[in-house]
Amino acid sequence: MSATAPAAAPRPAETTPARRARDNEKPLVEDIRLLGRLLGDVIREQEGEDAFDLVERIRKLSVAFRRDADHEADRALKSLLKSLSGEQAVSVIRAFTYFSHLANLAEDRHHIRRRVIHERAGDTHEGSIEVALARLRWAGIAPRAVAQMLAGSYVSPVLTAHPTEVQRKSILDAERMIARLLSERDEIKSRALPRDALAPRELAANEAQIRARVMQLWQTRLLRFSKLTVADEIENALSYYEATFLREIPRLYANLERDLGHDRVASFLRMGMWIGGDRDGNPNVGPDTLELALRRQCEVALRHYLTEVHFLGSELSLSATLVPVTPALQELADRSPDTSEHRVDEPYRRALTAMYARLAASLRAFTGGEAARHVLAPQNPYARAEDFLGDLNVIRDSLLASHGEALVAQRLGPLIRAVDVFGFHLATLDLRQSSDQHEAVLAELLAVARIEPDYAALEEPARREVLLRLLCDARPLRVIGAEYSDHARRELAVFETACRLREQFGAQAIKHYIISHTETVSDLLEVLLLQKEVGLMTGTLDDAGLARLIVVPLFETIEDLRNAAPIMREFYALPGIARLVQRSGAEQDIMLGYSDSNKDGGIFTSNWELYQAEIALVQLFETLAASHKIRLRMFHGRGGTVGRGGGPSYEAILAQPPGTVRGQIRLTEQGEVIGSKYANPEIGRRNLETLVAATLEATLLQPTKTAPQAFMEAAEQLSQASMRSYRALVYETPGFTEYFFGATPIREIAELNIGSRPASRKASQRIEDLRAIPWSFSWGQCRLTLNGWYGFGSAIEQFLGDMGRKEGLALLQKMYRQWPFFRTLLSNVDMVLAKSDLALASRYAQLVGDARLRKRVFATLEAEWQRTVEALQAITGEKQRLAGNPALQRSIRHRFPYIDPLNHLQVELVRRYREGHGDEEVHQGIHMSINGIAAGLRNTG
Repeated sequence: MSATAPAAAPRPAETTPARRARDNEKPLVEDIRLLGRLLGDVIREQEGEDAFDLVERIRKLSVAFRRDADHEADRALKSLLKSLSGEQAVSVIRAFTYFSHLANLAEDRHHIRRRVIHERAGDTHEGSIEVALARLRWAGIAPRAVAQMLAGSYVSPVLTAHPTEVQRKSILDAERMIARLLSERDEIKSRALPRDALAPRELAANEAQIRARVMQLWQTRLLRFSKLTVADEIENALSYYEATFLREIPRLYANLERDLGHDRVASFLRMGMWIGGDRDGNPNVGPDTLELALRRQCEVALRHYLTEVHFLGSELSLSATLVPVTPALQELADRSPDTSEHRVDEPYRRALTAMYARLAASLRAFTGGEAARHVLAPQNPYARAEDFLGDLNVIRDSLLASHGEALVAQRLGPLIRAVDVFGFHLATLDLRQSSDQHEAVLAELLAVARIEPDYAALEEPARREVLLRLLCDARPLRVIGAEYSDHARRELAVFETACRLREQFGAQAIKHYIISHTETVSDLLEVLLLQKEVGLMTGTLDDAGLARLIVVPLFETIEDLRNAAPIMREFYALPGIARLVQRSGAEQDIMLGYSDSNKDGGIFTSNWELYQAEIALVQLFETLAASHKIRLRMFHGRGGTVGRGGGPSYEAILAQPPGTVRGQIRLTEQGEVIGSKYANPEIGRRNLETLVAATLEATLLQPTKTAPQAFMEAAEQLSQASMRSYRALVYETPGFTEYFFGATPIREIAELNIGSRPASRKASQRIEDLRAIPWSFSWGQCRLTLNGWYGFGSAIEQFLGDMGRKEGLALLQKMYRQWPFFRTLLSNVDMVLAKSDLALASRYAQLVGDARLRKRVFATLEAEWQRTVEALQAITGEKQRLAGNPALQRSIRHRFPYIDPLNHLQVELVRRYREGHGDEEVHQGIHMSINGIAAGLRNTG
């Protein structure tokens, strides 16, 4: 790739701030140039000078096309791309894809670099724990009160696997190494003195290592030969625990305790997982993947603990002849089978040797794995994480009793926190299934047991009556010796496996059961009855019953969101339900789906209906909290893209309705966003900190006040108009489905080996049946990102027309200044528009065979895009996109010249493939371009 930054227009005389901004960016530019030069060198060396020159020609033509919408560049680019052989196209796509990946690493490094500089200058960032705690202090909230609040809190990011996750683990591992080397490079530069003879040598050695890793990337296959399996998805997710979570979460807690004045903070931040337990629409998930997921999670946790205990044994060489130990530590050492004469006076080492042997035995018992080292043979396994934690606490207490705080802080303290947070299960693994699947299983069970011949035909009141009666009956439903369908046996096996695994790995291992498409109260009762069938619910509803899993309704569509509060009100009005939930832990999670509601009604209506559903649910649970002490926890099904609920988490949490958070929040982290947030350990910790900071502020400062009635009425009007505009395009425009399947790479995405879940719920091309994730992903790929803005411009135009432009605009501007919900929504629309590109989208539109349809639909899209841009300008007063987000502005400026060529190449290869001229290399090139565009666009890919 080019060793220089993208060409820019001549600069006017610079102001001091402009010059300062350029100086601030200098290290980023240097890193991008370094990585681009090394990649270019590798391409020259591996592919030849002609291949490198071809990449540069395409890059320059693409830049000219973007800068000036240059028709000459457009024609030249089309001509050049058509002339490429399949082999040449693949080579060029690999080059731009890898540069996208490398540019991301440079940006991440610069983000950390700037954050450190700001913090050293005392200029902490919005969204940091430091700023949150400072605001709490200014508000008169004492550190002890903060610690007390956190003791009852539960904050959990939940990793999920979806068809937008396109990275192979091999690629992720190589990129993590490059990120570490860039960090080391900064360290070398920071400590180098003038005339330091070693610095140039160290930098040269560092560059050589980066070059080797770039060459590794170039010679590593980007794509999978076979479709991604659930086991692959599990391994991909676990790599983030090894790289980031296991070490960075304890560090976050340590920093938080330090900032609170060393008050002990309870473990409130815990990880969640769906991978291996989410079988909604995925026939590849079942009892086997559930068991595999938890055993692999356990193995990752135990191997981390084994490593840390091994190093503790090396470090705690304290002699009892020099340092006294507590009786409890002495007893722990005396019980150790370690009788080596070399350690006779080293009680800590003897104790740790025995603990290592016990952990190794646990690893063997739980997973069948073997520890890497053995001083003693594995023996006497720990049955529970709490037992291991107890031994670690004995060591800590003994060290503290002899002024050994420094020895606790470095390794033992983080290990104790890790065991407290991750246990032997690593992350809480959720179960999820669609409500209609539960209905089918129960219908079969009831028919075979001759209780109800046709349960599915019953009306809702009759269903509730049957289910409540059976929940009060101690007898099981299954008939001994009866034959059941494969589906029923498999679904029941999931519940049985969950029951057994909870016994093995602890109650935190599996805690939530999520019901997709919750539409009735009976959907909730069915899962309670299935729990009772396998022993996950003990007792009966009318006699001290106890449910082990929290039954979590998932409200997804617009209609579902409107029915959320009525359904939960009716559920808790049933006899015995409130007492059952209270006995079972007094926690009620409710999951809100962002993806389907957006596909259903568009960006504004989705956000507004979610907001209103939360208000109604909070009001309902205020009553239940008073009468039964039941705590509401919202679970936000946020996707990667803005159209699926993505966008900055900090702003999103603070924009929640009043009373929504209260120390309780779960949210999904999906697809390519997991990599962008958590692949780099430092950035991973920063992202986790934003969740904690936002939870603190939203709970203790209550920044969101009830919106004025005028704001609520205006939002309702905007929502109705926006939804009409959106549905008129997507569901009512003749030929729109044909346009979508033609002008986006949805068909090619469906064929990719990038996820274990089918792209569509049914074998059809109806948009209603298409999963929301590939729907969003496809619009991102063609750079239109329709699901993140469409309908907003029309809604504003109609609102101003109905109310009068002057009065209406004044109200909207006031809403933007004073209402976090509205401001955050507009900020996200602004970001999506900044990453969209109508010129590139028009290239994709050329793939639609029907010219009249193509022109008609694209003209509609173009007009709405312009209306939305004008609406944003009028309300915010900003003529430039991302005026309030200079970091993202910078990111786009540096990255897009290397993403745009991938779009141009993708269009050309998709054209060939659909015309029947595509060989394997063309198919491969399309897949690689999807990878590169998703990596480059990150949260809109």
